Amino acid sequence: MSIVDVDVLSTETHALADVLGADRLVVTRQVHGADVVCSDQITPKTEADAIVVAEPGVAALVRVADCTPIALADPDRALAAVVHAGRAGLVAGVVPAAVDAMRSAGAERLVAVVGPRVCGRCYELSAELADSVAAAVPQARSTTSWGTPAADVGAGVIAQLESRDVEVRDVGADQCTVENEHWFSYRRQGEAAGRFGIAVVLV
Repeated sequence: MSIVDVDVLSTETHALADVLGADRLVVTRQVHGADVVCSDQITPKTEADAIVVAEPGVAALVRVADCTPIALADPDRALAAVVHAGRAGLVAGVVPAAVDAMRSAGAERLVAVVGPRVCGRCYELSAELADSVAAAVPQARSTTSWGTPAADVGAGVIAQLESRDVEVRDVGADQCTVENEHWFSYRRQGEAAGRFGIAVVLV
């Protein structure tokens, strides 16, 4: 099994599956919720923000442009997942839901790779929204570099993972999507923003 992250430059899933070395690629309609779906249950209309994969040759992908992308895997079993966690998904509990789904599927030792996302210094929110995020996940409370209320979704994601005994590898700690033009950012680019993603492939 391998975990890879990939720039999504095309919606052509067959071509992307080839790049990932997979027989097929599955994606969902991401709705900033907490639903988790198995890769063999996905249809073109499936709405979910986490995908569990237990099929060799199948790749699963989530797309982001400021939200936090997460890959989960049990290194000792053929089980993996991808998770899309924005502000709303963090509060709704998509990360714990994905971890629980993995464990229900038989995972024991879990490792997570957390990718680039908007940092807590740049993700400005109204005071009301910032308070609602912090009420659900205290570790996500933040302040912008200019002194206004903010949320650090990545910190909240990592706190939720670690509280469930998941080993975390944070490859996006210094890769704020707003500050680093290598990454797509809805906050920086608006409607012109593309998407990048994180994928898992069972081989």
